[in-house]
Amino acid sequence: MTLDFLPWLRPASYDDRPCVRDERLALTYREFGERVEAAAEQFAARGVGAGSVVAVMLPNRIELLVSIMAAWRLGAAATPVNPTLTVPEAAHQIGDSGAELLVTTDPSVVHGDAVTLAADRLASTPEGTLPPPENAASDLALLVYTSGSTGRPKGVMLDHGNLDAMITSMGAAIGITTDDHCLLVLPLFHVNAICVSFLTPISVGAQLSVLERFHPVEFLSSIERLRPTYFSAVPTIYSHLVALPEEVRPDVSSVRFAICGAAPAPPDLFAGVEKRFGFPLVEGYGLSEGTCASTCNPVDGVRKPGSVGPALPGQLVAIMAPDGSLLPLGERGEVVIKGGNVMRGYLHRPEATAEALGDGWLHTGDVGILDEDGYLRIVDRIKDMIIRGGENIYPKEIENVLHSDPSVLEAAVVGGPDPVYGEVVVAFVAPEPGGEVDRDAVLARCRAELAKIKVPVALHVRETLPKNAVGKIDKPGLRAQLADLAVAAGKDS
Repeated sequence: MTLDFLPWLRPASYDDRPCVRDERLALTYREFGERVEAAAEQFAARGVGAGSVVAVMLPNRIELLVSIMAAWRLGAAATPVNPTLTVPEAAHQIGDSGAELLVTTDPSVVHGDAVTLAADRLASTPEGTLPPPENAASDLALLVYTSGSTGRPKGVMLDHGNLDAMITSMGAAIGITTDDHCLLVLPLFHVNAICVSFLTPISVGAQLSVLERFHPVEFLSSIERLRPTYFSAVPTIYSHLVALPEEVRPDVSSVRFAICGAAPAPPDLFAGVEKRFGFPLVEGYGLSEGTCASTCNPVDGVRKPGSVGPALPGQLVAIMAPDGSLLPLGERGEVVIKGGNVMRGYLHRPEATAEALGDGWLHTGDVGILDEDGYLRIVDRIKDMIIRGGENIYPKEIENVLHSDPSVLEAAVVGGPDPVYGEVVVAFVAPEPGGEVDRDAVLARCRAELAKIKVPVALHVRETLPKNAVGKIDKPGLRAQLADLAVAAGKDS
């Protein structure tokens, strides 16, 4: 099946409608389409074609979106790279993806063998040199990298069929129309921002406004100025908004709803947002492996506090027992998903792909319960993943860096409770026999090799680390210690 490539870029009915703006530039659909075509010509001149991969390492700005679309225009895939990654971290993603071209703000920094192109050098006027596009639903569209328990991020392969399924599913769930206007604040290296905030509104000819970063007062000022109808954010953002002084009372009447996802949020946060700002806040749930979202509380309908809502249209969400059987409503087990949104697999990782998809279901690693109405409640995590302000962090990657210090014998990383971010990275280490650990040196190593959000906020040195009955480090025990310390600190404050 062939796709009519991006038919929403230049349909006659809204060629000159507002399309996308950032803090420097505003484009109509016609102008955006021309920039995509012009950038695609530049990419083609640098060897990009069908089957290629283009890495895009930029902060939130229009050039990031243009570059992704330009890759698709040529039948290539795009891999968005977190611009805050260290050089070794970025080099892993760019090298593992096989990217032939890297679009970035600083082309002087070499990331593997990819040819670099400065974002500010992207052309804006096409010369008309490209043949008509030929894209299929099965063509690889995105390689989204997510951290894994092995300590190395792995590429989630999403094809155009996955994106189409996600756009259709989300668009139906939130009732998206041409009159909508999304305010994008989440980082565009996340599939959430790409699918929910960009592709879904653009697919129907709606508007998109892109913010480079989040600041509570500036964000609310942007709502007053731009008049968006919805936005998607993580719990940390909403915590910052409700914590603003009472005298901060912006006009947010244009917002018909907001979405919260990527990390668990307490029910009182939703109540606080709705009471303060007046618009409904709906919680959703999903994974990069499911092209973003699989459940969401309805915008117009019953919203259940503590629940992430029912399955989105076109998807099936079930609860599975350890023996592979599906459990009845009300029973606790692993959350599994089916639908056209489920990834093709992990790049170069057949074993991990088989583990996640081998029986025809996407295994999430999360423990949940479906109630009598089909609403999902997430109650636990099978894996050790830490969720800091909506960012997924896996301890093994950080532990590998800790273990690389010659003074460290044992290392364990767990999520510690935090009132703003939900969880933060906390490390425990034990020294080599007869040795000592230099906290400052170990943390300096972490800062040099890890993105800022992965650097432990605390490093506890212990003579030995606690073990369970089978000799493994007792991470639940370490988490319990941190929870007890947090409770004690709260009583003392």
